[in-house]
Amino acid sequence: MNEFNTKQIVKKYNFKFSKRLGQNFLIDDTVLEDIVEGAEIDKEDFIIEIGPGVGTLTRRLLEAAKRVCAIELDESLIPIINNEMKEYDNFSLIHNDALKVNFNELIGDEKSVKLVANLPYYVTTPIISNLLNKGYNFKSLTIMIQKEVGDRIAAEPGKKDYGALTLLVKYYCDVKVIRVVKPTCFIPEPKVDSLVIRLDKLDEPRVKVKDEKMFFSVIRSSFNMRRKTLWNAMKTFKLSKEKLEKVFEAAEIDPKRRGETLSIEEFAKLADEMLK
Repeated sequence: MNEFNTKQIVKKYNFKFSKRLGQNFLIDDTVLEDIVEGAEIDKEDFIIEIGPGVGTLTRRLLEAAKRVCAIELDESLIPIINNEMKEYDNFSLIHNDALKVNFNELIGDEKSVKLVANLPYYVTTPIISNLLNKGYNFKSLTIMIQKEVGDRIAAEPGKKDYGALTLLVKYYCDVKVIRVVKPTCFIPEPKVDSLVIRLDKLDEPRVKVKDEKMFFSVIRSSFNMRRKTLWNAMKTFKLSKEKLEKVFEAAEIDPKRRGETLSIEEFAKLADEMLK
């Protein structure tokens, strides 16, 4: 257990956890090892770490990678991290909100970029969406998130967790579940289990679509009211009854189905037909 180190640093600086920022620091060595191993980091990699906390995981990333740039929002953590990492010349720190950072500026000419993050639950979906939709040039994103959100990301069609977030990630990435993390592995303890997953960025999106905006609009409309049939969900696009009938016929999709039953390929066909 790394409990002594993390707790020692917290005590040393009299650090006060912020509920508003959803701070939970890892104290379990095996989880730290599994994150670094699961991220498949080597000495060619430039790591961007979102939310380093007191640097417990950061130290291991620094020892495995070429260099690490950490992004931390909490001003009170900045001097702590800088002091704890002062022995490493391959470390840099940015005091900013990860949602406001231009990652291309950080990445520069780096060829092998991997992101690692222990994300606060409240900001998980916005950060994942931002990183994927902006098309940043990174190889993988290894994240620890609330298990419920991780289950949604890894879900298959027809399952209750399957939804818009599943399809957003599937469009851009392959998903690998690394491990479940119990609340006892953190201080303070969260109320739910966490999940470590790795999202491997695809060279090209999983399906070809004529218009990404329409593709994701169709997906969102299909899941805004999960119990609606696709026929009712697609009415938000204000198409005539005749046009909508032609769309479903051409896409070879039964309008009585619900969005949660469609594969990503079927959503692509439906979105493309909506544009004709």
